[in-house]
Amino acid sequence: MTQLPLDAETPLNPAELNVLRAQYEKEGEMVGVQTKFNYAWGLVKSNVRADQHLGVMLLSEIFRTSPERRRECLYYLALGNYKLGNYAQARKYNDALLENEPANLQAANLRTLIDDKVTKEGLMGVAIISGVAVAAGVIGGVLLRNLGRKR
Repeated sequence: MTQLPLDAETPLNPAELNVLRAQYEKEGEMVGVQTKFNYAWGLVKSNVRADQHLGVMLLSEIFRTSPERRRECLYYLALGNYKLGNYAQARKYNDALLENEPANLQAANLRTLIDDKVTKEGLMGVAIISGVAVAAGVIGGVLLRNLGRKR
């Protein structure tokens, strides 16, 4: 089974993330694109969902406002959305990266992970719907049988 690269799986330790956060906050409203990117990168790598969400928001801002930095943002936008379970968004960003860099192994591996998750969750959805249908059939059968006895 394909796994995320170790770099993507390993969160920064709290001290490292705090250094990035402090630099981001120190720059305030005049925060530089590189500082914002570094902080967003650290947040996306986090295991804390709120951090991942903030990281994706910051990367989205960079993607919108700094066209020259879009390519850099694509992988981490895809990764962050994947970690958040936003598979359609993850696929959109990852496919855009692969369109420009078809030999990018990180993006190719992430595509496999996204596809596997979508397939797995799709199968789980089918199983749940099937289970509900079976349960409804059993309940309906019991009700019909009980109605037949009362007559």
